[in-house]
Amino acid sequence: MTSIVSVSPADLSQRRQTLRRQRRRHTVHDIWRTLALSSLALGLLWGSTQPVWVIRHPEQISIEGNQLLSSRTIRSLLSLSYPQSLLRIEPQVLAAKLESRQSLIAKATVTRQLFPPSLTVQIQERQPVALACTNVRCSLSIAAKEGKTRSQESTMGLLDEKGVWMPIKNNTSIDKSFPLPNLKIIGSRDRYLPYWSQLYQVVRLSPVKVSEIDWQDPENLILKTELGIVHLGSYSSQLPEQLKVLDRLRQLSAKLNGRQIAYIDLKKPEAPAIQLLEPASSDKDPDPR
Repeated sequence: MTSIVSVSPADLSQRRQTLRRQRRRHTVHDIWRTLALSSLALGLLWGSTQPVWVIRHPEQISIEGNQLLSSRTIRSLLSLSYPQSLLRIEPQVLAAKLESRQSLIAKATVTRQLFPPSLTVQIQERQPVALACTNVRCSLSIAAKEGKTRSQESTMGLLDEKGVWMPIKNNTSIDKSFPLPNLKIIGSRDRYLPYWSQLYQVVRLSPVKVSEIDWQDPENLILKTELGIVHLGSYSSQLPEQLKVLDRLRQLSAKLNGRQIAYIDLKKPEAPAIQLLEPASSDKDPDPR
């Protein structure tokens, strides 16, 4: 048989009072918590408007890791208006802006410092290894780049060793004291970019210095080297062997008795051929008549 425990009116009254005290205690805690959070938010808002946490001029932005791009250029890419509250700046947004606006920037990291108020921008740049253009009328000089036409802007650029294309029109702010690459590649990007990474490594390790790669004719890759012009035929895996054969031809010019070479034909590296320039008419023997 189930027993029923009776509760006296005094016990019920005491329990109600206990519950009321607990509710009041929770209510007071909630009020204090709300006041504390509100005070903190107001304090941060007030502090963000104070001069001590404000970026007032570009010199408060420190740029690190840049070699190709000037610090002034990188600051301009941030597009900050001054004065700027330090607490309203979003570092990740600024970093993404730098990476999207300048192809020479491979990675950017932005951090804030409250004392003294400043920003630090860490830059990791892509290293260009070649100047790329669609025809032979392009120059490595910065002066020539600054005087380029609009049509030239779309056909000239820089390449890193992985084949990342960096348009010249975005890079006129390159630090002029930094040397640009001496290697040039000519031709359609669609044609050579699938092979660029491998091609560049072969050329970089070549025993013969290569200054220009002409890929305008897919049937005949032409190199400008320290030994002269070299015709290689279609690009293939035999390029390293072709360059080794070219290295063995270093003594060739001494054996030609001053005759000038038009180009060296290495389409068949096992049987290299030399094309000589035709002598000028003034150098020919006079007519015996």
